[in-house]
Amino acid sequence: MSHDIIKVSRNTENAPKSLVSTQTVAFSHYNNISAQLPVDPKIGAIIVGGVKEQAIQCLNNIKAIVESTDHVMDDVVKLNIFVKNISDIALIDEVYTSYFQGALPTRTTVEVAALPMNDALVQIDALISNGEGTAPQAPCALIKVSRNTENAPQGLYSQTAAFSHYNNLASQLPIDPKTSVIVAGGVEKQAEQCLNNIKAILEGIDHVMDDVVKTTIFLKNLSDVEAVNQVCAKFFSSYVPARTIVNVSALPMDALVQIDTVVSHGDGTPPQFPEDTRLLVIEANNTENAPKVPYSHTVAFSHYNHISGQLPVDPKTGEIVAGGVNDQARQCLSNIKAIIESVDHVMDDTVKINIQLKNIADLDAVNDVYTTFFNSELPARTVVGVAEIPMGALVQIDAVVSNCEGTPPQA
Repeated sequence: MSHDIIKVSRNTENAPKSLVSTQTVAFSHYNNISAQLPVDPKIGAIIVGGVKEQAIQCLNNIKAIVESTDHVMDDVVKLNIFVKNISDIALIDEVYTSYFQGALPTRTTVEVAALPMNDALVQIDALISNGEGTAPQAPCALIKVSRNTENAPQGLYSQTAAFSHYNNLASQLPIDPKTSVIVAGGVEKQAEQCLNNIKAILEGIDHVMDDVVKTTIFLKNLSDVEAVNQVCAKFFSSYVPARTIVNVSALPMDALVQIDTVVSHGDGTPPQFPEDTRLLVIEANNTENAPKVPYSHTVAFSHYNHISGQLPVDPKTGEIVAGGVNDQARQCLSNIKAIIESVDHVMDDTVKINIQLKNIADLDAVNDVYTTFFNSELPARTVVGVAEIPMGALVQIDAVVSNCEGTPPQA
């Protein structure tokens, strides 16, 4: 593995540009694409029309970015769809599938309290396979492997899309695959079903729960977080993956919880040889310089580090810092910086940032702080407004970081 793989940040005139993010950041075998709003890049404003027209514009913007890097939409591995009204998903589905000729990507769909532009009804971000890698990796024809099992729910997505050394699973709702309905019971039963679905998908591709690198847990009621944490503890035996908790306004099928996972894939995808890489190590790390949590601060596997959602908590006191959203954003980013530096990396190694805001109107204030943490090209980024953040915080931030040295094979 190379110790000097180069992060490649790119923008195109054919999609909306931003002063606070890069449209796409490629590193190793993945491109991370910033969330796209339904903005016409020629006029810089939200297009006229309903949610179907807006979804088309979002997807056209993603397509323009993808094609500007000599890729096609069928190279998309994962899409995250954020809507203002969960009932709009049926309309989005009518146009969504037309963008793909092969297997559909994996997918997450949630309703959020707000999006960065008031008139936006939908926002979509994407993760794209990058077979050629980034310099000095030699180009190669790695193959995206999409798979499904009857032991987990099926829909307008692939349950898992593996590429290179990662599997990206579709977010799992608490659906019983035998009946295709939400399981009876409260949030504990629903969280257990989500995790059983994830376990079934992993077992269907000869993986186990301890191969999970990161979980993002979407909760309708933030007060359910401890109950869900207790259920999660039963499914991870040797270590706890990185984690972000996100409050949502609604989930498909009126579920109480939905769980998204990123999974290590040591065997790689063809034409990589399984015997060469199956023993890559998951490296979970924590530091005293970031707030203590019952999960890993960062989990590295192959060429990426996944950072848990950081609240504006002072690690010395364990409490939210005093002050407004500027101070809180600075603390979140300082915590991320401390975690990144604890594994011998720097903030400019970051390829993707996800921000949740209690008040979307605070975005400009957050941006004033945000840009000061980077010295070179800004990461790709997704921002959503949420009704509530753990500990009553105003902002929460997580990150994906490049890891040029990779993780070592086991001795």
